[in-house]
Amino acid sequence: MHGSLGSDARPIRVLLVEDDRNDAELMLVELDNDAIAYKARLVDSENAYLAALREFAPDIVLSDLSLPDFSGQRALELLRYGDADLPFIYVSATLGEEAAIEALRTGATDYILKQNPARLASAVRRALAEAAERRARQRAQAELIRSQRFESLAMLAGGLSHDLRNLLQPLLLAGESLRDHAGDPQLARLGMLVRDCGKRGLEMVQSMLSFARGARRAEQVRLGALMDALSLLLQGSVPRTIRMEIVVDNPDLVFAGNHTELQQCLLNLCLNAIQAMPDGGELRIEAVQLRLAPDFFLPEEQSNPGRYLRLGVVDNGPGMGDAVLARLFEPFFTTKEHGTGLGLLSCRRIVTSHGGVMRVDSAPGRGTRFDLYMPLQELAAEETVATGGDNETLEGAAECVLVVAEAASELSLISDTLDAWGYQTSASQSGTAALQWISAHGLPDLVLMDADMNLFTSARTLAALIDQGYTGAVVMLVRPESPPKLDELPHLSRLHLLERPVTTRKLLRTLRLALAGA
Repeated sequence: MHGSLGSDARPIRVLLVEDDRNDAELMLVELDNDAIAYKARLVDSENAYLAALREFAPDIVLSDLSLPDFSGQRALELLRYGDADLPFIYVSATLGEEAAIEALRTGATDYILKQNPARLASAVRRALAEAAERRARQRAQAELIRSQRFESLAMLAGGLSHDLRNLLQPLLLAGESLRDHAGDPQLARLGMLVRDCGKRGLEMVQSMLSFARGARRAEQVRLGALMDALSLLLQGSVPRTIRMEIVVDNPDLVFAGNHTELQQCLLNLCLNAIQAMPDGGELRIEAVQLRLAPDFFLPEEQSNPGRYLRLGVVDNGPGMGDAVLARLFEPFFTTKEHGTGLGLLSCRRIVTSHGGVMRVDSAPGRGTRFDLYMPLQELAAEETVATGGDNETLEGAAECVLVVAEAASELSLISDTLDAWGYQTSASQSGTAALQWISAHGLPDLVLMDADMNLFTSARTLAALIDQGYTGAVVMLVRPESPPKLDELPHLSRLHLLERPVTTRKLLRTLRLALAGA
């Protein structure tokens, strides 16, 4: 049975539980008269009803109260076993006041008397609108719960990242120390391996923490690190039936953007592609540089020709038809059973906020391709800042450096590294130990300090150093996601913040810069 299609909306699916075909036709006439577009199915037995719930997937059920081999009460009971919100309206000639109250109490949405069917269409509209509102509230509640889970994850990640960073950071310094043993090639290769493993581990820790916290600061995004983090996040989500391939033309490309948001966007597109291929397939993630001409941009897009990075997520799944593509970026529109309908909208917002554009190409049987075009600024010829060029001098000149850090492994490695590069290093594992050293040996030429000390904080240690008469430079090791609050530190004329992860050369350059300022 088909009703009027006088509306552009999708026809609602109406399941009629009725043994009298004439009564069923009268109900549908009421929907026709109110220009409600529908598709209808008529059943009069429990087996047929259950099959219709599975196969027809109705939007609303209109049911008589009494049937020869079935009943409206039983139909309502069966429906509520699996769906607490689907509208169910009794349409009966025998429903008394007490029975009507009991029907509403047991889960019916409304009731209509066959003798007065004029209210049926308005009751159907109201029931569908209320059901849509409930679904929207449930989606909003689910999003709230999801955000709360991410907050909990962020708290957990914050605690774990500090410990993991302390474990991994020494690998960078130890690896570079081993690499500098030029007389032993095997030891040098081992040093490079240790350093690279430590560096990748630290990047992954930072990436996971940034993703969990939803960091939004502008930053320099390295393409290789972005793809490595995406690959890590997808581990365990890609079934064996799907072959995933990541192709990057220049992993060392660095561009202005937000690592977390781009990672979130790519992850969302990849998970959508995986879910679209339940029987297996191919997923390809690619990153290439290209130039966009002025005629590439659509009329509603701002034309900004030039160099772009194209991030593509391609699958060979079933693809999408024109009807789905037309609604792809509608809020809450989804083709997934448990989807929120907000993922692609959020993805397009992220791309737009980066000054880019997003395109989709799909057709039934041809798979789907999403492309994110991110603008690339032309790089200046001189990109090396504060490196000193090829002839830079990193060797110390026997300057006395007081190193203060609570992590014993990091403290030991930094001290050994500086000793090897010509500094006189003294190591203190707390602020109080540093003050005791000064009392015994005098003021150092430079202080290198961890910003995240707990027993005697960096702010208290610096204040005590100043009270002791120290006026030299301070190099402070900081975590980029939680930099120190400078207004809480005592006034320092020469404070240098050195972000983790720390490499030997970055450490040495910062020390030379700090000492040169003296």
